[in-house]
Amino acid sequence: MTVEADVFHSYRSPCSYLAAPRPVALTRARNLAIRLRPVSPVAGRAPGRFARESPSGIPCLLRDVRRAAEYDGLPFGLPRPDPIVQDIETPAIGPEQPSIRRVTRLAVAAGRRKPEAGLRFAEAVSSGLCGGRVENRHEDAQLGPILAHAGLDLAEVDADPGVFDAEVEANRAALDAAGHRSVPRLAFEGEPCFGQDRLDLALRTVRRAGLQPRA
Repeated sequence: MTVEADVFHSYRSPCSYLAAPRPVALTRARNLAIRLRPVSPVAGRAPGRFARESPSGIPCLLRDVRRAAEYDGLPFGLPRPDPIVQDIETPAIGPEQPSIRRVTRLAVAAGRRKPEAGLRFAEAVSSGLCGGRVENRHEDAQLGPILAHAGLDLAEVDADPGVFDAEVEANRAALDAAGHRSVPRLAFEGEPCFGQDRLDLALRTVRRAGLQPRA
């Protein structure tokens, strides 16, 4: 018996980056089918949030992420360059977000090929953006090998972006319906689990539904 679950993921979220290896490991070890559902980063979903954020909010988040990354043995660094157009001083979000929207469309396309391709895309691209090792991960030169591995045609995705944007919007609505707007989030039979450290605890829930180790 294969158990199915959704994981909501965004490509600027450092917590999504920390969580990305877990769904891959879970699907390899258990009869679990995970559908990765890409959503826009919070800068796209709720751009006004940054204006309301306490000045200590972002520094606290970054300290926490660095601590969690060190605990998990993962490198961490801010994206270079940032795929989000944002004024660091104000911090106003630009009305156009070509880089991150394109990456999110490609993530949708990868998952349409097959669920495993969507998970691999999330792990590879998120590690490039937030792993502090590769610059310009969201540009074509870096995306090329990842896309080829997923069997994606970049021109095909760029030719009809509205189809993929519609799915990103549907994922956002499903994330809201799951009871929380933040990512990463695993949703299974109406029960949401938020945060990279909660994905491990979510196993208890799906195990009750008959999740078994792979043969």
